[in-house]
Amino acid sequence: MTPGSLLVLGGGCFGLTAALELRLRGWKVTLIDQGQLPHPDAASTDISKVVRMDYAADAQHTAMGLLSLERWRAWNARWGVDLYHEDGFLVMSRSELKPGGFEHDSFHYLSGLGHALRRTDAAMLREKHPLWNADGFVEGYLNPVGGWVESGRVIAKLAQEAGEAGVKLIEQVEAPRPVLAAGRCTGIESADGRVWTADLVLVAAGAWTPEVLPHLQNVMWTTAQTVFHFQPSEPERFRAPAFPVWGADIAKTGWYGFPANADGLVKVANHGVGRRVKASDARVMPAGEEEKYRAFLRETFPALADAPVHSNRVCLYGDTFDGAFWITHDRQFEGLVVAAGDSGHAFKFTPVFGELIADVVEQKSNAWAHRYAWREPIAGASDGARAS
Repeated sequence: MTPGSLLVLGGGCFGLTAALELRLRGWKVTLIDQGQLPHPDAASTDISKVVRMDYAADAQHTAMGLLSLERWRAWNARWGVDLYHEDGFLVMSRSELKPGGFEHDSFHYLSGLGHALRRTDAAMLREKHPLWNADGFVEGYLNPVGGWVESGRVIAKLAQEAGEAGVKLIEQVEAPRPVLAAGRCTGIESADGRVWTADLVLVAAGAWTPEVLPHLQNVMWTTAQTVFHFQPSEPERFRAPAFPVWGADIAKTGWYGFPANADGLVKVANHGVGRRVKASDARVMPAGEEEKYRAFLRETFPALADAPVHSNRVCLYGDTFDGAFWITHDRQFEGLVVAAGDSGHAFKFTPVFGELIADVVEQKSNAWAHRYAWREPIAGASDGARAS
């Protein structure tokens, strides 16, 4: 496909990386966002996101994770600041590791590829990771390759690079939506009457995608998840190597978290089924949510259980019916491409998304793209990644 003009709706990890890559390929790119970048309500905007290659026996996501790790390190070098922190990834299970479980399959698959993982049991927790309640966890492993990234700062860097590369960034646009008529998408319009047109429109609106593209509501919806930032009095105790990024029986419970950041904040979150919401609704923290977190901390990290809450937030996922990303030319509207459906595990792949999405836009072959192409909803379908 010959480069032409492109409108991008949304400045998160999908939209910015695609805009930058396509601009470098010769496209005239304008990116439009309803907020200021980084948008404070976007899923991409937080103090941290997990970076890992651990995906059970999922060959594609493992490969994408490995390449992303290489590129995160390259971005650190290019930017001259370490926004990716390779503090490791520790996952523990409350029961013996068995085939079919996330921890078991990740350990054996990565070990088979030659990665040096450390098997961990309760005794090793007591010795190496003393803040864990070792009585509650039987087995797990530590992957020293992986960690976390300062996601909000990454978005700011990518927006800066996109602007410097010639992407036109238009921020704080009131309720922008694609213009859809007669089976075609011709541009983007705002609530105050402004209209932008281009050869193609890429909607990368994250959790807002089902609202701006209602015809996708049968394959994609918005779910609310909660995040808490605690401020312990001795944050140095909550840093790697003793306290790396962790998952506490995550495939069964959803609980995961991070070491203390430079401000001494420890982020704890739950990757669960969430609550279905509309992205445009007010963000409401469910009643009793803090106590749910503290109950978990009392039985898992007792030293953190009484730490003050610095802040909390409701984070929105754009969940697809099967948990796979949705990166594809739209079948109902010509001129429309969609890159969404983060399903709560997309940010780690930020360094590889630009190339992948750009290949889809240009209809070029990409070995990873087929998994995220247009597909019909199937009850009970799962691509295996959403649960872990």
